[in-house]
Amino acid sequence: MSSRVGDWVQSLPYLDAPTLEADNERPVVSYAEIASKGPKQTPEEAAAPQPPQIVHSESASTSSLIDVDTPSVRTVPSDFAEQEVKTETQAARIEREEKAAKEAAAAAKARAEGDLDRKKKSARAKAHKADNWLTKRFERISDGGAAGAVAAVNLFAVVGLSGFLGYRAWGLYDHGRLTWKHLGLGFGVLGVVGAFEGVVAGYMYKAKKNKGQ
Repeated sequence: MSSRVGDWVQSLPYLDAPTLEADNERPVVSYAEIASKGPKQTPEEAAAPQPPQIVHSESASTSSLIDVDTPSVRTVPSDFAEQEVKTETQAARIEREEKAAKEAAAAAKARAEGDLDRKKKSARAKAHKADNWLTKRFERISDGGAAGAVAAVNLFAVVGLSGFLGYRAWGLYDHGRLTWKHLGLGFGVLGVVGAFEGVVAGYMYKAKKNKGQ
């Protein structure tokens, strides 16, 4: 074992002692000292590197777009509806709205006229039904021989009411309290009674006519 170690030591290259001592005595120089002895840097080279810049390259098609976040797009003036028509699209829209409004008005008018016609027909049918009912009742009265009694009662009613109203009017006049209001009321009552008598007479005439046929 010892012989092998000795052989390995003898195989090492021979190192000159003075050479090692010279290398150990050489001074150590830093990077800063070496850089200070070199050529001086310009201010641009010594400055810190600039941050990357964004290059603006907007095209004409994108720069002319409307910003939808601006208030001018979200709001319109209060008199916008009264402004003049400036585009064909606006004119077409206004024409469509006017046409729709006219059609709606025509449809509403047609419905109203139809309702009015139906109401008129219904009223005429009811009046005709009531007229037939009264005519039949007077025919029965005529058949029972009570037509003369009805006429006599109507006559006495008219005469009696007229006499009563005349008496009341004379009393008011005698006491100085007769006014145009009282006269108008009396004539109104007589008019209503006369109209009723006319209706009764008309139905009695129709009843006799139907009976004769």
